[in-house]
Amino acid sequence: QVRLVESGGGLVQAGGSLRLSCAASTISFSSYAMGWYRQAPGNQRESVASITIGGATNYKDSVKGRFTISRDNAKNTVYLQMNSLKPEDTAVYYCNADRRGSNFWGQGTQVTVSS
Repeated sequence: QVRLVESGGGLVQAGGSLRLSCAASTISFSSYAMGWYRQAPGNQRESVASITIGGATNYKDSVKGRFTISRDNAKNTVYLQMNSLKPEDTAVYYCNADRRGSNFWGQGTQVTVSS
């Protein structure tokens, strides 16, 4: 079992920045692919960004050039740097860890972008 704890959410004005962190309770963190998802009210949960165990990244089209995912295996932590935030980025952001079919979720952190 892997416990994921997100932090860093909050209220920010449009154009502002936030950095989300997700700390994982596993010594095998480096063997997990990690991802950030978000879910806005009335919408399905969607993938925002992901990073493989080798460090390759992938982004939802609407966040490319604004969001950056990174990982620090020594700290068992994955980050999501969010710049130039827009009101449509408002959602609960969730961290995900995946390894060969074992999939874990954090509790989520709220991000609210005001116009």
